[in-house]
Formats: sequence, structure tokens, C-alpha cells
Amino acid sequence: MSDARIAALRGLIKKNPGDAGARRMLAEELYLAGDYAGTVEQLNAYVKLAQDEGPAYLVLGDALAKLGKRKDARWAYRHGAEAARAHNHVQLVEELEQRLHDLYRGRDGQ
Repeated sequence: MSDARIAALRGLIKKNPGDAGARRMLAEELYLAGDYAGTVEQLNAYVKLAQDEGPAYLVLGDALAKLGKRKDARWAYRHGAEAARAHNHVQLVEELEQRLHDLYRGRDGQ
């Protein structure tokens, strides 16, 4: 969660914008630092570059929910559940569906 790590990851992405792994790592660091808009930006880029099995959609949904973008968060949770289901990640499917359910009930699920 250090500023140095965030800066280093930003440098990697500047040199290679198509580095999906660096974008995912940066998104996770930004989330921990409370930069939810930055998290969303990096994860939106990541899911366009890589086939995620669900975990990135979970963090994306959480960041969107923290930003008050409930409709977008629901989209992320649904897509994450579909991806997790396709890869037989049963526990992750359950977690994503619970977050989705919580959003529909008016809670942010976190």
C-alpha cells in the first residue's frame, strides 16, 4: 500500500499499457489506499486485457459500491459470478451473489 509501490506500478503501466498484471496489482494497491476511482479505472482496463476468473470483478464491484455506483457494482458482481461459475470457483460465486443480493437489499455488502 506504499506510495512507492503505487508509483512503481504506474511506471510499469506507462511503459507498457497492455500489462494486465501490473494494472491488477495497481488496482489492488489503490483500493487499499482508498482510491476507489483509481481502482475502477485500472480494473476496467484490466478486464478488457485479461480474462478474469471473478476476483477482479469482486474488487471492482466493491470499489463501485463505495463510490455509490450501485448499478455498475451490480453489473460487476454479476459478471464476476458468471466468470467464477465458468471456472468452478463455487465459494467465489457465493460471495459475489451475496454482495449482489446485499446491494439489492440496500446494503453495500462489505
